[in-house]
Amino acid sequence: MAARAMSSGVISFGLVNIPVKVFSANDSSNRIGFNQLHADKKTRLKQQMYDPETGEIVPKEKIVKGYEYAKDQYVVFTEEELDALELATSKAMTISEFVPLASVDPLYFESGYYLGPDKGAERAFKLLAAALVDMKSAAIAQWVTRGKQNLVLIRPLGPGLVLQQLRYNDEVKAQGEVPIPDANITDAELNLARQFITQLAKDKFDPTQYHDEYRDKVRELIDKKVKGETITLTPAPAPVAKVVDLMEALKASLAKSAPAAAAPAPAPLAAVPAPAPAEEAPGEERKGPKRSARSEAPAEKKAKGSKR
Repeated sequence: MAARAMSSGVISFGLVNIPVKVFSANDSSNRIGFNQLHADKKTRLKQQMYDPETGEIVPKEKIVKGYEYAKDQYVVFTEEELDALELATSKAMTISEFVPLASVDPLYFESGYYLGPDKGAERAFKLLAAALVDMKSAAIAQWVTRGKQNLVLIRPLGPGLVLQQLRYNDEVKAQGEVPIPDANITDAELNLARQFITQLAKDKFDPTQYHDEYRDKVRELIDKKVKGETITLTPAPAPVAKVVDLMEALKASLAKSAPAAAAPAPAPLAAVPAPAPAEEAPGEERKGPKRSARSEAPAEKKAKGSKR
């Protein structure tokens, strides 16, 4: 089933305009949602807007948007005013610069969307995608939609393009606000950490290796409740022990993540060439190989001991 576009836009690539369709990249079909119910009647509850002074339920047509510029002081905006402001701003995704994708910190990524060419824009769309792949670059643009001017990054993915919505710089807190005390590490500790990283290192990220185990447990619990089965709660896991000795913790991590060593196979026995058979005279009885004097002694002792 073909995906349905959720929006549309125009990528302004120099003097070339590329009409595109925007598709959601999120799949929410596997999410588990719960409704709020009345504890006794088990009926679904509804949320309503009400006036805290009178307790009166306020209908939707009586609700307006307001900005609090001071304590309990608001300026009111109508939908017409906001729509007019949005219409006065260009809705084109005008590319302002091209940057290496690796230079954009993922901390600025907010949400992603697939882009597809609109009718008549197939060649221009493919040209931009091929050029971005060839130059190993991503395009930066701004796009007005849903009452907001979004900062976006356009990057190639497979045969198409991805629109990555970005946070503005003033929407990301500075790392300096996070207290990070200084600490000393030794070369031995760093070496063990490198070994641990090497053991778990992969050439690329494969998202198919991971799935939501908690969601699976919740779904299993739901199925049991629907069938009326008895629910047995799993005991909580033991609390994580506090790291006291960093070196010992690193060594234990290495031992735990290391693949089990295969048991050594027994060494193969050396092949001993068989002696060439001696030529026998016709009619002469074949005799066994003659033992050396050293090897006969134990045999004689064993024979004598067996007569007792």
